[in-house]
Amino acid sequence: MQYRTLGRTGVQVSTLALGAMNFGAIGRTTQEEATAIVDAALGAGINLIDTADMYGRGESEEMVGRAIAGRRDDVVLATKVGLPMDDGLDHQGSSRRWLVAELDNSLRRLGVNHVDLYQVHRWDPRTSDEETLATLTDLQRAGKIRYFGSSTYPAYRIVQAQWAAREHHLGRFVTEQPSYSILQRGVEAHVLPVTQEYGLGVLAWSPLASGWLSGAVRAGTPITTSRSTALPERFDLTIPSNRARMDAVERLATIADDAGLTMIQLALGFVTAHPAVTSALIGPRTLDHLRSQLAAADTVLPPDVLDAVDAVVAPGTDLAPQEKFDTPPALLEPALRRR
Repeated sequence: MQYRTLGRTGVQVSTLALGAMNFGAIGRTTQEEATAIVDAALGAGINLIDTADMYGRGESEEMVGRAIAGRRDDVVLATKVGLPMDDGLDHQGSSRRWLVAELDNSLRRLGVNHVDLYQVHRWDPRTSDEETLATLTDLQRAGKIRYFGSSTYPAYRIVQAQWAAREHHLGRFVTEQPSYSILQRGVEAHVLPVTQEYGLGVLAWSPLASGWLSGAVRAGTPITTSRSTALPERFDLTIPSNRARMDAVERLATIADDAGLTMIQLALGFVTAHPAVTSALIGPRTLDHLRSQLAAADTVLPPDVLDAVDAVVAPGTDLAPQEKFDTPPALLEPALRRR
C-alpha cells in the first residue's frame, strides 16, 4: 500500500481508501460482511474509512462504528453531512442548526467522540459560506472534528469558500471529494487545478464509474452489476452516452490486456496517477470485491498506458455529462434563473 499526505494536514493516508456506502441497505452488505471487509482493508494497509450520515439513513455509520470498535486510533475516520436524512424541512444542508445537531447524531452512530474529517456532502445554496465555515470552525475548536472538507463542490464554490475563510478569519476546507474516473474526467478541467492551487487533499469517489470499469461490463454480455439494478438508466444502451461508455470500455479492456492489468487495476491506477489525487475511494460490497480492488494498491501506470487512455477519453471529458453532481442549481431549476 502507498501513502500520501492529506492536503496540508500532515496526516498520512492510504492511496486506496474504504468507502462504506454499500454497508447496509444500499449494498445489502450485512454487519458480519462489513466487519470482515474492514478487517481485511485494515490488514492490507488501508487506514482511511469514509462514510456519510445519509448512507442508509445512518445505517452505514452504525456498521462502521461497530466494525472499528476497539481500534479507533488505527483509522482516519471521515463522514459527511448535508444530503436529506428524512422529510424534515431542515434535516439537510449546512446551516449551523443542522451541522451541530447532525454531527452529534453521527458521533453517536459511529460510537466515537470525534471524527477526523467532516465533509459537507454537497454545496448548499441556501446557506452562506460564512455560516457553514464558522460552525465547522467552532466544532473543530470543541474537539468534535479534527478537519473539515467539501464534497462534489463546483470549482468556483471551492474558490469562494477559500476566500470566505480568509475574509472572515475562519478555518478552511482542507479536502475536496469529487467524482473522478476514466469515463468522467471533467474535474480535470477545473476542480483538480483548483484543489492543487489551494493545497487541498482529494478523495476521488466512483473511480470504477458505478461498475462500468469493474471488468463486469462488456459488450454482448448482460449487465448484472448491483448499480444496473438500482439505476438502470445508467446502463441503458439506447442512451447515446451509455453507448459511448461501452465503446470506451471495450477499447480500455484492450489497453488493460496489453499491459497485463485487470480493468480495476487500470481504472484505479489511472485515478491515483493524477498528482492532485490523494486517495481513490473504493466501495466493495463483498470481500471478493475488496480483494480484486486491493490488487491495484501498488499499481503505477507507465506513460504509454496513460497516453493510450487519453486517446480513448480525452482529458477533461465527461462521457456522461448528465451524471455530473456539481452542476450549478440555476442550470437545473428554472425558478432560480427566471425570477
